Amino acid sequence: MMKELLKELLLIDSSTKEGANQAVEFCKQWLIEHGLQPDLIENNGYKMLVCEIGTGDTTIVFNGHVDVVSGKKEQFIPVEKDGRLYARGAADMKAGVAAMMTAMKELKDRKLGMKIQLQIVSDEEIGGFNCSGYLVENGYRGDFVICSEPTQLGIALQAKGVLRLEVEISGKSAHGSRPWEGENAIVKAYKVYEKLLELPFTKENSEFYPFPSVNLAIISGGEVFNKVPDRCVMSLDIRYLPGQNPDVIIQQIENISGGEVRVGLHGIPVATEKDNRFITQLRPVLEKHIGGEAVLFGQHGAADTQHFSAHGIPAIEFGPSGGNWHGDDEFVELESIETYKDILIDYVTNFN
Repeated sequence: MMKELLKELLLIDSSTKEGANQAVEFCKQWLIEHGLQPDLIENNGYKMLVCEIGTGDTTIVFNGHVDVVSGKKEQFIPVEKDGRLYARGAADMKAGVAAMMTAMKELKDRKLGMKIQLQIVSDEEIGGFNCSGYLVENGYRGDFVICSEPTQLGIALQAKGVLRLEVEISGKSAHGSRPWEGENAIVKAYKVYEKLLELPFTKENSEFYPFPSVNLAIISGGEVFNKVPDRCVMSLDIRYLPGQNPDVIIQQIENISGGEVRVGLHGIPVATEKDNRFITQLRPVLEKHIGGEAVLFGQHGAADTQHFSAHGIPAIEFGPSGGNWHGDDEFVELESIETYKDILIDYVTNFN
């Protein structure tokens, strides 16, 4: 049943707002058909659902997104081969969503000593501010959050923070045949970038990360061939470590840039403690099902965990095994989806 649910989800091209909303509506209908009572919520045109079961003072949130990055038309037709299911969104993260939905169906009639709140959202790939961020701000928080991103059944306790910056550098225009009479803003900008890579913040490390990352994503400058450019804007995607201060990073960049630094997006890091009681109870359950030691690690990218972490709520990324998400041959390991669902059920039914 879970495999068929996943295949139906994968057939929906949810790379647009409309498609992602359609996927949320599909999930709502499936849950209703299986005896659950989801609530549909909309914010800024983005749909999400919340469905709760159980009773008690503790709430564990199952959070998953059904939006995906764009893909080729054929990628939205799932193909099963050698124990894998190939399709856009198979790993990231409709497999995790299907497992969480199925777990909710199997848990709904059991006597649980806690509440389980399923959240299915539609905008994680563009930051999650319209859905998970909105839910958190409106009281849908819980005591512990599992985002079912593909983690190869490992527990991602940490995630880097995000700083998207624009650095504007000024130069002096001149005729392209006499560049020495001008000051090339593009060349100046690249020299600033090279200095930036040597700043103190780039040399720091932490338990799960050897360094933060700096991606020079866009350079915008110049107008015509025969003119020295007098303006250049560098767009930088910086992923900084838990424990680093983003204001210090910005100050270090301002000190070397000689130009204007503008912050476009700031997402905070996630740093859930490994001795948190929700983690210490999850680890033995996980190890029992995989027959080995649980892998704890830190993610390089950001996920909807950041919205919960911003409010001090412990959150992890934990999901099935797969590969090539955002790539051409995205896939999920079918056996891992079943294992993942069983882990979720075992975890919440034996939690104390």
